[in-house]
Amino acid sequence: MTDTGPDLLKGRERALRTLELSVKRKLEGFLHGEITGLRSGPGSEPNEARPYQAGQDDVRRMDWNVTARSLEPHVRAPLAERELETWALLDASASMDFGTALSEKRDLAVAVVGAVGLLADRPGNRLGVRIAVGDQLSRIPDVGGAAALRRTLRTLLALPRATPGEHPAVPLGRAITRLDREHPRPGLRVVVSDFHDETWADSLRRLAARHEVIAVEVLDPRELELPEVGLLTLVDPETGRRREVQTGSRRLRRRYADAMTAKREQTTRDIRAAGAAHLVLRTDSDWVRDVAAFATARRRASTRRNPMGRTGIR
Repeated sequence: MTDTGPDLLKGRERALRTLELSVKRKLEGFLHGEITGLRSGPGSEPNEARPYQAGQDDVRRMDWNVTARSLEPHVRAPLAERELETWALLDASASMDFGTALSEKRDLAVAVVGAVGLLADRPGNRLGVRIAVGDQLSRIPDVGGAAALRRTLRTLLALPRATPGEHPAVPLGRAITRLDREHPRPGLRVVVSDFHDETWADSLRRLAARHEVIAVEVLDPRELELPEVGLLTLVDPETGRRREVQTGSRRLRRRYADAMTAKREQTTRDIRAAGAAHLVLRTDSDWVRDVAAFATARRRASTRRNPMGRTGIR
C-alpha cells in the first residue's frame, strides 16, 4: 500500500518548496523582458506602418493607403501574439521510475515541468500538462499563475509509481500525436521522456511544424554503461522480464556502451531533424545549471535571429 500519511505529504511540500526556490534562484533573470510572440513570425494584430525594405519585407504586407499618401512604399507588419500557451508532455512510464544517482528520472522530469512553468510565468501565459502512461493520456488543465503551478506540481509529485509489467510500453509517438491534435493553437510544447521507444520521430516532426518544441531527454548514468559487479539481474521496467547478465565480461560491457552511444546519437539526430530544441538532463548532474545554460543559449540565439524582440521562453 502506498503511504499517504502526514509525513509523506510534508515531504512532498518540502520537495515542492525546495524545487521552487532552487529554480527561481538560478533561473530568474535569465529570461526577463517582454514576450513579443509565441514564435518567430507574424501575428494577427496590425502594427504601425513603416517604410518598405527591399529584400526583407513581404510585399503582401504592403499598406497601399499609406503608400499612396506618402508616395513611398510602406508595409504594415503585424504584432505577434503576446500570450504563450505551453503544454508539457510527461512520460510517466515505468522506465522513468529509475535512478541510481541524485534522483530518479521521474523526479527530474517533474522538476523540468516546474522550471518550464516558472520560466513561462507571465501575465496571460498558461501551462498545461499531459501525462502519458501506457495508452492513457491524462490531462492537467492549462492555467496561469504561481498557485496553479504549485497545484500542478503537487499532482505530478503524487503520481503512483508504475509496477513493472503493469502497463505496456508508452507509445510516445501516439501521445505526441494526440498532444498536437488536441491542442492545435501555436505555442510552446515540451516533451519530457527518456525516448527509449522507436515511435516518436515522425510525430515530433509534425508537432514542431506548428509549435516551438523542446525535447527534454532524461538519462541515468547506469543506462549508458554497465558496472563491473559480477552477475547482475536486470529487470525490464516496462514488461517485468528478468535476465541475468555477467558484467565481468569486458566485451559485453563495451558492446552495451557502444549500443547505448549509438542509440543516443540516433535520438539526437531524430530530434534535430524534427526541428526541435534538444535538452539533455542527467540524474547525476546539476539539472538547474544545465537548464539555465540551455535557456541562456536559446535566448542569445533568439536575439540573433530576431534582434527587435524575443519570443516565447527561449
